[in-house]
Amino acid sequence: MNTILFDLDGTLLPMDINHFLDLYFHNMGKHFYNWTDPKLLAKKVLQATEVMIQTNDGRTNEDIFMEHFDTLIEGDIDAYKEHFTTYYETLFANVQASTNQSKEMIEAVQILKEKGYTLVIATNPLFPYRANIHRINWAGLNPEWFTHITSFEENRYSKPYPEFFQEVLDKIGKQPEECMMVGNDVFDDLPAAKLGISTYLLTDCLINTHDLDNTADYTGSYKDFLAFVKQLPHV
Repeated sequence: MNTILFDLDGTLLPMDINHFLDLYFHNMGKHFYNWTDPKLLAKKVLQATEVMIQTNDGRTNEDIFMEHFDTLIEGDIDAYKEHFTTYYETLFANVQASTNQSKEMIEAVQILKEKGYTLVIATNPLFPYRANIHRINWAGLNPEWFTHITSFEENRYSKPYPEFFQEVLDKIGKQPEECMMVGNDVFDDLPAAKLGISTYLLTDCLINTHDLDNTADYTGSYKDFLAFVKQLPHV
């Protein structure tokens, strides 16, 4: 093993996901206040996101999202796209209040980097690249430490589909046996095992909304993961 694929929300970036989503849509509603009803906007964003996750036709997530979102709104989709971009550079910053930092995960990433591991942000690509960069910074980490960061603009598949993990492997030029997926969501992250990627399930912000079998190769807290990383060899 020489490569670690990290989920972001609830993994490198501790959070209460419900608080995060509440602040996310509250601030988005404020940003679009003169455009549309905030509650309707949230509903439309969620609808388009679900279509994006379920559509695996080779187009980027951004293209799929915007095509469907365009059918739900009145007005110019290009103007909406520009306003979404502005949101992520302004009021999205308020969403940081729903997140924390983990000193154990920060140290673990630093140790892995020093030991020569390839580090990848394999977050579900539902957000634009800039939003992912912001959240990496909120976690107390340097985006430049990561060889690749998945994103809404570039990726063509989403979790939990195995094609998402294959897309990441293809992008970074790695084989499954070289990689470990570290995440906190049973439904989204553990399917990496279907490709032969080893898995580490973090329990501090554990999500198992479907009450699935949560058997992973390794399971533990942030503190446990740091201890695990400390005993890994250099590569």
